[in-house]
Amino acid sequence: MSADKRYYITTPIYYVNDVPHIGHAYTTLACDVLARFKRIDGFDVHFLTGTDEHGQKVEKSAATAGVKPQEFTDRVSQNFRDLADAMNYSHDDFIRTTEERHIEASQAIWTKLKENGHIYLGSYAGWYAVRDEAFYDESELTEGEGGKKIAPSGAEVEWVEEPSYFFDLSKWQKPLLQFYEDNPDFIAPRSRRNEVTSFVNGGLRDLSISRTSFKWGVPVPDDPDHIMYVWLDALTNYITAVGYPDINSDAFSKHWPADLHMVGKDILRFHAVYWPAFLMGAGIDVPKRVFAHGWWTNEGQKISKSVGNIIDPNEIVDTYGLDQVRYFLMREVPFGNDGDFSHRAMISRINSDLANDLGNLCQRVLSMIHKNCDAQLPACQSSGIENLPVYSTLTDAQQLLDTVRGHVDNQAFHEALEEIWRVVRDANRTVDESAPWTLRKTDPEAMASVLYILAEIIRHFAILLQPFMPESCAKILDQLAVPEDARGFKHLHSADGTDFDDNALSAGTPLPKPEGVFPRFVEDDAA
Repeated sequence: MSADKRYYITTPIYYVNDVPHIGHAYTTLACDVLARFKRIDGFDVHFLTGTDEHGQKVEKSAATAGVKPQEFTDRVSQNFRDLADAMNYSHDDFIRTTEERHIEASQAIWTKLKENGHIYLGSYAGWYAVRDEAFYDESELTEGEGGKKIAPSGAEVEWVEEPSYFFDLSKWQKPLLQFYEDNPDFIAPRSRRNEVTSFVNGGLRDLSISRTSFKWGVPVPDDPDHIMYVWLDALTNYITAVGYPDINSDAFSKHWPADLHMVGKDILRFHAVYWPAFLMGAGIDVPKRVFAHGWWTNEGQKISKSVGNIIDPNEIVDTYGLDQVRYFLMREVPFGNDGDFSHRAMISRINSDLANDLGNLCQRVLSMIHKNCDAQLPACQSSGIENLPVYSTLTDAQQLLDTVRGHVDNQAFHEALEEIWRVVRDANRTVDESAPWTLRKTDPEAMASVLYILAEIIRHFAILLQPFMPESCAKILDQLAVPEDARGFKHLHSADGTDFDDNALSAGTPLPKPEGVFPRFVEDDAA
């Protein structure tokens, strides 16, 4: 397979001190949609997720729980695996930073950076947030209750003084700015790119990359009194998973540099400043793109443990349905912006978009075929169909792929769905205009042609929507008797003119009795 048909996408690795919530589900879902899209589009995809299991905060949490850190991380990491299964993610690898392969890779990149002259021993004195596992400059802090210093994230900081190894980040200001200029699509969306360039333009200080005040982490090579800074350890996971330090391996040659790191906006600096600098210092190619998405609120309120309004993905899936939740999260908010989760908005999307629009279209068309065409795909007449109202809608459906592909490649998932729904709504309108129930009496051949074309339109929708709603689309394609090996995007191509090519539905194919795929949500059900 050619290099341009390979795609490597990553989620951030999730910190095991967190409880899986809608933010984790959202990030990985976006990656899952993109990974599925690329696979259906003929790409060899590698999709990575996992858990970040080192650091002072984990060590403290394990002590509080009365267990060893490894036992603690074993248990909590499983929660993220369970979430991945519940949300039907299609990841190819789940990495844990406590794995031996990762410890080897982390120590290897440290050694390479030191050999290349980018690490030196000094001492650190400054403000550190245990919750964020991050250092902050005095100018970034505000004063909280009782005179406590507060980081921009809201975390309390503490003054830390200890011996430390440093990475010469200050030397990378100009190379990073030049890299951003040469690669304008490296950071997205554009507003985030502006934030990063402004930060780097303000000057960079050398970065403390080791700690001596705790032990739960990757030991620094040749100096076990020091533990590697958790972010240098964590970021390395992306190359661990493709075989580093064996840069000559098939996996590394095939997949690196990554095509996309998907992250939340709160960790963009680590991925768009520190990570490229580490890689440049180690002589490793920089990823092609980092996309920082926004945060969710809950019914207009900031989500927090203290408020008690954390959204459990498992609960909303149990309430509304898996594909319904997947669709809502990708459709409701322009990807990259902050968004508000509201039960009212969820119910509106389910009933309007899924039940009334797509579900109604499928049910009407397939029921009419079952009733009026002996439960088999009708034949489409060979001439004159271009004059039928549904024909222009078919043409629009056939032209969706390139537009949708462009939006997905730009991580504009909401725009991809809106483009598909524009044609879904039009298809419903043309059902009414064509009135096949009337044609059944006046022109049975025209009725057959209309129903065939509508079925073909639905096939296009179901194939295109598979990355977003895989289970539901599989049910629709099953009801159209589309073979499992004929559900790729390459099967959407249709011949010009009035003839259909080999990818189209075959007249005379028996169809099963239709069943609704997207039921309406009755609000009383929520009780």
